[in-house]
Amino acid sequence: MAGNKLKLLYLADILKRYSDEEHIITMSEILSKLGEYGIVAERKSIYSDIEKLQAYGLEIEMRKNPTGYFLASDRFELPELKLLVDAVQTSKFLSKKKSSELIKKLEECTSTYQAKELRRQVYVADRIKTSNESIYYNVDKLHRAITTKVQIKFIYLEWNTSKKLVQRKEGKTYAVSPISLVWSDENYYLVGLDEDSDIIKHYRVDKMKNIEVTEIAKTAGEETKEMNLAMFSRKTFGMYGGEEETLDIIFPDRLAGVVIDRFGSDIPLIPGKDGTFKARIKVTISQQFYGWLAGLGGGVRIVSPEEETAKYKEYLQKLLEDY
Repeated sequence: MAGNKLKLLYLADILKRYSDEEHIITMSEILSKLGEYGIVAERKSIYSDIEKLQAYGLEIEMRKNPTGYFLASDRFELPELKLLVDAVQTSKFLSKKKSSELIKKLEECTSTYQAKELRRQVYVADRIKTSNESIYYNVDKLHRAITTKVQIKFIYLEWNTSKKLVQRKEGKTYAVSPISLVWSDENYYLVGLDEDSDIIKHYRVDKMKNIEVTEIAKTAGEETKEMNLAMFSRKTFGMYGGEEETLDIIFPDRLAGVVIDRFGSDIPLIPGKDGTFKARIKVTISQQFYGWLAGLGGGVRIVSPEEETAKYKEYLQKLLEDY
């Protein structure tokens, strides 16, 4: 008797799991599936139930020759799910265990037939998955702290030469007013105001341990509301901090795409006469920025300001001295 009261729910679930635009389910199959739940039903009642589900908003369609039903756009389209599965599979941010769990849940968003197409392995060269199982829940804590505008406390970790994550600064507890989460270079970073130094810093989420969401109101106030987080991540290389500077840099024309991909299409590019162009960019000066610049090869020169040109030359000279 209890099963009959749940017949509508079971019917909706059967249509979701065993039908899609390429696979219909016949009335006989529907009755058989309901029987597996201990529900005995007549065809007439199923017609009535389908009409009720349609009135509720489920896009159930009937097809003839052969006659059967399928649930249409009540779900993700298969290409959308494939894209999500690929993103989960290749993300360094997620552990192998959590990736598998999420993919199984994504499979439940479509029929059993289409779910088989989602069970594929996507290979990315040198992909290293995180081993930190708590990171998935850390992100949720950080979102909660940002939304409720309170401070967080945590211990920060770093790698040692034994390939172990150890506590940084002898296990010091960091107190931070969180501003936003930023996805950069395939890692999650928290951008926040460090309470000790009163400086905006960023922290790798997978290196944050024992995150505590406090009841202390955050002190990052009006000055952070105008932060352009997209610009922040573009000008900060490897999410390493440093002094912000506006530079004029000469690039070969062949690197126009590289510069636009990194800094956006709104930066000024001034054509030269010798197959080069000058770009004016705002960056956070760091060893990582210099390394990125050097990696672009010959023909790349910082031309102003002069003090930054001198600093970059000094950086390159020190590299040569090591050899």
